[in-house]
Amino acid sequence: MDKRVERGLRSRRVILDRAMDIASVEGLESLSVRRLAADLAISKSGVFAQFGSKEELQLATVRAAVEVFVGKVKPALRAPAGIRRVWALCHAWLRYVREPAFAGGCFFIGAAAEFDARPGRVRDAIAAARRDWQKLYTSTIAEAVALGEILSEVEPAQLAFELDAIGRAGAEDALLYDDDTVYERMREVIRARLRSVATDTAPAFG
Repeated sequence: MDKRVERGLRSRRVILDRAMDIASVEGLESLSVRRLAADLAISKSGVFAQFGSKEELQLATVRAAVEVFVGKVKPALRAPAGIRRVWALCHAWLRYVREPAFAGGCFFIGAAAEFDARPGRVRDAIAAARRDWQKLYTSTIAEAVALGEILSEVEPAQLAFELDAIGRAGAEDALLYDDDTVYERMREVIRARLRSVATDTAPAFG
């Protein structure tokens, strides 16, 4: 790889790492070329050259946060297909919010609240990331139903919505109240919900 390209990629990664931390605490609107240049002790022109506009900076930050999230939850897919993989995804989410990759906790909870009523490319990017996560939940649950480990009458999309809602609400409360016990409550509620839909032949999990 050309050395200049390599340096450019390293610089972009450093900028985005800082941008994700800032946005997780203060919101995506708080991002600016001036702020990042000052925080990282680099030139404003260097930051601007990487992104070109505030919106492009925000979009790049969302994409970088998606990569971080995927890296945190992807190992769950190594669990055996079925209810154990569903539980592994739930557990991966719990670990992601309990051991946050960002200073302000879950990047997407804050970003969704900030942009949910603001149409545009940034909102679309955040919504796409959320949909991808829910689709993964849904397809994993559907697989468990097909394998006979979750009751056939369970609607995968509905159960995915419930598990996601429990996870998001719990993560918000744990951060707001600075109360780690909420994570254990989340874990127990999710486990109880999965047990309520597990078939008699489903393997043990959790």
